[in-house]
Amino acid sequence: MTVLHSQIIGEGSPFVILHGFLGMGDNWKSLASEFSAQGYQMHLVDQRNHGRSFHSDQFNYKLMAEDLKVYCDHYQLDEIILLGHSMGGKTAMLFATTYPDQVAKLIIADIAPKAYPLHHQDILKGLSSLDFDRIASRGEADEVLSTYISHFGTRQFLLKNLYWKSKEKLGLRLNLPALIEHIEEIGAAIAEGTLYKGKTLFVSGAQSEYILPLDEILISKHFPKAQMSTISKAGHWLHADNPTEFYEKIMAFLKEKSEL
Repeated sequence: MTVLHSQIIGEGSPFVILHGFLGMGDNWKSLASEFSAQGYQMHLVDQRNHGRSFHSDQFNYKLMAEDLKVYCDHYQLDEIILLGHSMGGKTAMLFATTYPDQVAKLIIADIAPKAYPLHHQDILKGLSSLDFDRIASRGEADEVLSTYISHFGTRQFLLKNLYWKSKEKLGLRLNLPALIEHIEEIGAAIAEGTLYKGKTLFVSGAQSEYILPLDEILISKHFPKAQMSTISKAGHWLHADNPTEFYEKIMAFLKEKSEL
């Protein structure tokens, strides 16, 4: 089977990070350098149809959890610390409940196990409108995206997917047709009855509405040892909005001793 692409930084206990929808492992490079300095070997994984990983017509969380299993087996990672943000958080939840012995500690960033309604339509329309026969620069691509997406930070995040397919032609690393076809999979809930009994931390952005107070009931059903933490001055991209507090809270959780 094809192994997911990743950047591996540092030496020590294996610590895998899964990015969100339309992102890539590279989004986490700055924080990964800080974690690696604390004795962790960081694995910044690109999930299928994202970044430099393989493209596939198939796309759902079951497959993405299996992709991570293949990745861990390939690199002989027995007990990992697993952090997932948004879509990556859903993959991480499913992986931990499917392969609990392989996860030492689980960290979920700004996503709950519940189902979410579709809400990426404007972004996908914007990306679909990029005509690389006419667009010859990042600036021109940003101009086109701005008619669909007003938020500058979101556009900059999306533009990281641009690369030079040849000396003269830009392209997107994303497998956009497959992501559009399977967009309903992104909001899918974690299946009822799935359980991970290991130490778990759910972190949410204070200005985000992805995790609501009522969601804590569902979280505790799937993850009975879950702790909840909030990152101040942060929205859904909490690790980018307030990286210092995010890092500190994750490190505090990692330093907690596991129960014997």
